[in-house]
Amino acid sequence: MPTQLRVAVVQFAPKLGQVQVNIAKARELCKGLKPRSVDLLCFPEMIFSGYVFPDTAAITPYLEHPHTGPTSTFCAELARSLECFVVAGYPEKLEAHEHAPPLGGNSLSFHQPRIGANSAVMYGPTGERVGAYRKTNLYKLDLPWAIPGSGFTTMMLPHPLGPTTLAICNDLNVQDPAVWESLEEGPYELARHCIRSGTRLLILLNAWLHPDEDGEESEPDADSVDYTTPEQNEDTDEMEPSWEVMKYWAMRLNPLWATIQKATHQLESEKKPGECKIPNELLVVVCNRFGNEGGTRFAGSSVLMSLRRGSGRPRLLHMMGQREEGIGLWTANMAGQEHDN
Repeated sequence: MPTQLRVAVVQFAPKLGQVQVNIAKARELCKGLKPRSVDLLCFPEMIFSGYVFPDTAAITPYLEHPHTGPTSTFCAELARSLECFVVAGYPEKLEAHEHAPPLGGNSLSFHQPRIGANSAVMYGPTGERVGAYRKTNLYKLDLPWAIPGSGFTTMMLPHPLGPTTLAICNDLNVQDPAVWESLEEGPYELARHCIRSGTRLLILLNAWLHPDEDGEESEPDADSVDYTTPEQNEDTDEMEPSWEVMKYWAMRLNPLWATIQKATHQLESEKKPGECKIPNELLVVVCNRFGNEGGTRFAGSSVLMSLRRGSGRPRLLHMMGQREEGIGLWTANMAGQEHDN
């Protein structure tokens, strides 16, 4: 029987390098939340430090210890006070033995050692640290200073969250050295991980660029996505969501909602014995930021999607505007744990 998941998504424009100012903004936005009023509270990728740092030297003052840094401290306190799960992205400071040599190349930014990771941390209702993740598919702005994570993982969290996969922004895209083949073939690395792991909830913490930027959305034909929405409005006002960006996010998860025939075709060549079956339904929370940093513009448009196997289209349940500051307080039905054979 379906149960309800109550999600709070925080969207705002952080100030680059002003960690305490940004935490104060987040605290202000969350002050109306009551204990046990939500199950999950999400903040975007590197939300308190800001995102656009040209090299290792620039980001070094903002790298955080994964247990005691300002992001972890704030999330633990908030989780404890609200008695819910809290997740946020941050730039992680690595131990010395994890440092990686410079990538090298023509740009001076690639001649400094990589001493960080683009990470996320999750705290539970009693303030305990329940999960962590390092971005696997680094974006070009991560490459000068960050090392990639070791791959996607799925956490088994208490009801109503269930099997939950945590990912960060460019994880949604094709991973090098693979290249985009076609709408049918993908590749769709993150979607396929969700299928194999039996994920019921996918959380994406983003600093996704506006479509006018030279951003991530470059492979699939997003115009081919047909989805259902509560009230689709094509107004270009920036207080409206970016339909182009949301279509792209949905397209990169195509195997999770494609028709049965397409989903079977996409997976049959890679399926291994003992893997989980394709979940009947999966909820996707995309928590994005907006604002500008050094001429780079971010898209906002945080969204909650329901992806149901064989439906042929994703469902957009709730969404925020491109430059809408605040909290999206959303409720959605969480399907049972059964799988199709």
